[in-house]
Amino acid sequence: MALLNTPLCDFGWKAPDFTLKDPNGVAVTMSENLGEKGLLIAFICNHCPYVKAIADRLAQDADTLMEEGINVMAIMSNDYNDYVEDSPPNMLKFAANYGFNFPYLIDENQSVGKTYGAVCTPDFFGLNAQGELQYRGRIDDAGMGDPMGRTPELINAMRQIAETGDGPREQTASMGCSIKWR
Repeated sequence: MALLNTPLCDFGWKAPDFTLKDPNGVAVTMSENLGEKGLLIAFICNHCPYVKAIADRLAQDADTLMEEGINVMAIMSNDYNDYVEDSPPNMLKFAANYGFNFPYLIDENQSVGKTYGAVCTPDFFGLNAQGELQYRGRIDDAGMGDPMGRTPELINAMRQIAETGDGPREQTASMGCSIKWR
């Protein structure tokens, strides 16, 4: 498994709209979830040790953001035919195990991951209310969601985006396993 870092944030990049289904077949459209305070999109998967290390924290941070009116969704772009742990039934189990209260969507043909330039899992995209990219970084300053005082970089960035429409100029690239392309 290769460790990769995400590219720097391309401030103002207009995120393309998409509609994906969750493992139960319910369609979710990005633009309908954008919201007045923005949207966090997390590219994750079930088998990645980096995602497993932050999954509890992601669930907690997502709950905090959603309570503050910032919407959250996650996308699984891996080829689950080769990585069965990432299959839709296992996505349901993973989401339930970690208490995800946000849509966890299947990028069946991997087009959304490719269009967004997702590199690794986890890979976070923070959009403002206009759907413009304002954050591309990690969950916290060390990337592993530690309750022992690490800076909550993702929450702070999303709060700033919700308040001002602009993300922080200093961001720490996310790191994780490469997305498993077909």
